[in-house]
Amino acid sequence: MEEALLGGLSPQVFLRRHWQKRPLLVRQALPGFRGAIGKAALFSLAARDEVESRLVERRGKNWRVTHGPLARLPQAAARNWTLLVNGVNCYSQAAEALLRRFAFIPQARLDDVMVSYAAPGGGVGPHVDSYDVFLVQGVGRRRWRIARPRNFALVPEAPLKLIAGFKADEEVTLGPGDLLYLPPGWGHDGVALDACITCSIGFRAPGGAELSAAFLDYLHEKGLPDAGYRDPGLRATRQPAKIGGKMTAFAEKLLARISWRKSDVQDFIGRYLSTPKPNVVFKRNTKKQALNGKVALLDPKTQLLYSGSRFFINGESFVPRASQRAMLRELANRRQAPGRRLARAGLVALILDWRRAGYLTLT
Repeated sequence: MEEALLGGLSPQVFLRRHWQKRPLLVRQALPGFRGAIGKAALFSLAARDEVESRLVERRGKNWRVTHGPLARLPQAAARNWTLLVNGVNCYSQAAEALLRRFAFIPQARLDDVMVSYAAPGGGVGPHVDSYDVFLVQGVGRRRWRIARPRNFALVPEAPLKLIAGFKADEEVTLGPGDLLYLPPGWGHDGVALDACITCSIGFRAPGGAELSAAFLDYLHEKGLPDAGYRDPGLRATRQPAKIGGKMTAFAEKLLARISWRKSDVQDFIGRYLSTPKPNVVFKRNTKKQALNGKVALLDPKTQLLYSGSRFFINGESFVPRASQRAMLRELANRRQAPGRRLARAGLVALILDWRRAGYLTLT
């Protein structure tokens, strides 16, 4: 199935030839594809408080960005505007199914499905992403201009990170069912030729600064070394703005006591990669339900990952019994598992706890 999606390439060949190297255009990767969600449903999502959305409008060389919730959108006859809604896979079964078509990429790298509706002339301007992206065209047509990686200059004081003086190396027009893969660093500018819907499958690519800050927060929660500064021999000073050497030495000594082990990094990265976005809300379910005879299905918002003997679900970490790990790995990889097999593995209490928390459903 992935071969058709990737234009006849196996996932292994695609990853070797194209992943983070060069674009791939596949005509009719998804024949008959009209988009993962309809226009009316997308507009309805954009009006919800917990859904991340943006409206991008262009007037000549001027751009305006309005962040959601978006109860009102431009009139149908208006041109040069785009609505973008993130995390549509959390609310649309079709979008979730589309995201899982790319399961040959580790789930820890998968981000979400962003869906955009664009009026004719609509787009977000020429820009460059730091992450990989698959663009799947639904209804309508969108023209993409693509530029090879280089040191792109940005338009100063623009509300978007727009490439200044963008010059494309190639141009393609996507119709319904067409797919375009772009590696990080490639400049691109998509403009709607008709009213159209485009699905963007994005991937997580946390940077060093982001990871470092998050790891320090993790260490702080675990309990960083603490000590109170004392200076009983303090003397009066004629330079009150000067930072004393003893204060600096105290800080240096205290920070030198911060330490961690490989197990701390493994626990941190699992929690970090499985933590839902701040706007994600799980709906608790207090209705009693038996596990046997049912299928446990992970909620689209749930991220269940594992590393060695440790498992991570939505930012939580735990180590199950050795006899339970194979079944939990199957649930994590397939995102569903038969209730009777989960019960045989002694996972009834855990699965029912997850169901009450809204992490999964029993169907």
